[in-house]
Amino acid sequence: MSTNKIYVTQPELPPLEEFLPYLQQIWDNKILTNGGPFHQQFEQALCDYLGVKHISLFTNGTLALVTALQALRITGEVITTPYSFVATAHSLLWNGIKPVFVDVDEKNLNLDPDKIEAAITPQTTAIMPVHCYGHPCDVERIQQIADNYGLKVIYDAAHAFGVRNQHGSILKHGDLSVLSFHATKVFNTFEGGAIVSPDVKTKQRIDHLKNFGFVDEVTVVAPGINGKMSEFNAALGLLQLKGVDAALHKRKEIDAAYRGGLSRVKGIICLSCDINETHNHAYFPILVKPDYSLTRDALFKKLRDNGIIARRYFYPLISDFPMYRGLPSASQANLPVARAAADQVICLPIYPTLLLEQIEFILNLIADGSDKN
Repeated sequence: MSTNKIYVTQPELPPLEEFLPYLQQIWDNKILTNGGPFHQQFEQALCDYLGVKHISLFTNGTLALVTALQALRITGEVITTPYSFVATAHSLLWNGIKPVFVDVDEKNLNLDPDKIEAAITPQTTAIMPVHCYGHPCDVERIQQIADNYGLKVIYDAAHAFGVRNQHGSILKHGDLSVLSFHATKVFNTFEGGAIVSPDVKTKQRIDHLKNFGFVDEVTVVAPGINGKMSEFNAALGLLQLKGVDAALHKRKEIDAAYRGGLSRVKGIICLSCDINETHNHAYFPILVKPDYSLTRDALFKKLRDNGIIARRYFYPLISDFPMYRGLPSASQANLPVARAAADQVICLPIYPTLLLEQIEFILNLIADGSDKN
């Protein structure tokens, strides 16, 4: 048994000495929040890097999701995926919106466009897909459905930092896209998030909502919250941007090593990547099929027993949690692909400082195919 644990992810951080000058500036000007100089610089730098026009920074991705729904005045029912982190659906409940779960596509585990139309009712006002594991949704088909029925589209793009298709940034699609800069993400600001907007007017409404609805010190135009990103997090984000390309390249190499090592292991399936898309390799999920020599949970335990802290993202399904499982759309019969994936998935460790010998150790444990430690 290994004594040094290998976690599913590890935050990428710059050298501390490179961050100290940023901290010195914060200490010197004593501006800690409320859209200070680092906040403004970081918003512009993100727009330039991601290839989008308007970004609003937030203290985390969940508050950004909650605010995105408020910004578009979404009510009634929203069609979404059961195969995601709980924040996706929780943001709906916090806005008094009913989630309607639709099954996922078995190729990429994103919301299945073929299933969306049948779930639309007179109460449906929006679709909230997730670019699961950073793999882009079928944005063209989802937009076509939304246009046909007069629905808004808000993408939970927490996994999709830097992801592009043949038309540019995947974040340009839909009415809004929401990012997370949590410590577990490919790009982090310790905690943080953002909303990508298509125009100045929408960004302005979002910026009002994240700051109590203030326009100026005597004018409040909306029942806003405090969702602002601090100068500390914005400064770290500026520094993190300098190293993100190298980090993404390293993730790509690790992804390739896993794929090569698992290609001949019977019963282990890796999700495919479209060659027409630029991926960020945010996660490395495998599906443990019935013809593998161990069950998913037996392999999961074997990895854990050997110090590999893999994760079953996403198990259970969101629709299985108590606040959702009473919904008609949460029934097992409605979500067969998502349920199968939840019962088969293991996400393997992937982060830029993961060593080749650690990858080989993980691959050998999986290829061995027995339950011995």
